[in-house]
Amino acid sequence: MKIVLGPSQPFNLDSTLCCGQAFRWEKVGEWWYGVIKDTPLRVRQVDNVLEFEGANSSLVKTYFGLGDNLPLILSKITKDGHIGEAVKALKGLRILRQDPWECLISYMCATHINIPAIKRMLHNLSRRFGEKTMLDSHAMYVFPTAEKLAKVSLQQLARCGLGYRAQYVHEAAKKVASRELEIEELKKEDYESARKRLLTLKGVGLKVADCVALFSLEKLEAFPVDVWMKRVIIRHYADHFEKEFIEKILLKKSLTRADYEKLSLFGRRYFGVYAGYAQEYLFHFERITTR
Repeated sequence: MKIVLGPSQPFNLDSTLCCGQAFRWEKVGEWWYGVIKDTPLRVRQVDNVLEFEGANSSLVKTYFGLGDNLPLILSKITKDGHIGEAVKALKGLRILRQDPWECLISYMCATHINIPAIKRMLHNLSRRFGEKTMLDSHAMYVFPTAEKLAKVSLQQLARCGLGYRAQYVHEAAKKVASRELEIEELKKEDYESARKRLLTLKGVGLKVADCVALFSLEKLEAFPVDVWMKRVIIRHYADHFEKEFIEKILLKKSLTRADYEKLSLFGRRYFGVYAGYAQEYLFHFERITTR
């Protein structure tokens, strides 16, 4: 199947899948392979045509954020020359609409570790406890449900390479499986309420909550802050803060809760209701220009 992308609504598949939002996509030749919830998909972009197999066009449009008015969003967030450069370089990058459960566990596993290790953890979880599915001879695995992981022992989770995260994943699975936390329902809540609910989970801090809110709960104002974004703010937005504050966070390896809140609040106020888009453009631009 195909979706013809109009000139007024740019999309860049590679940038969208390479910018650190999701961890289980794999590129083989020209094609990207992944699983959206329980649907295996392969997709590629040839100029302004998006070709795909395994899913219907509605799912593809929703997942890749093709309904977002990207020109409007980019015009709203382009507040200065630096983000203007990022927008120009990455125009077409879109925020994904991931499955909230998979996104939650992905970012719980993503704390204090590099991307290859995150991918290994998620692959191990999916291969051991998810259902195998095939698409044109390519094997993929559906991410295991909360109900499935709630019944798995801590030892089994630990054998997936989760380490201390195994306990957090296990507890989150039990809360979601029992409906104590209705994670899909968080889409209906406002950003602050959804984030507050996520923070009740052990192993979920401010950054994880903001990532889940942005990449799966459609809270486009969320502004996650990590070491890359701290670097961006120090280099390009330091004049928006007291000199003493910038000197303090410059010397510290990790941010306190108060530090994080101050930086994130700046992002939301400065860039507005689409601050999450600004964050992802700045984040990915920093990564590709400082390697």
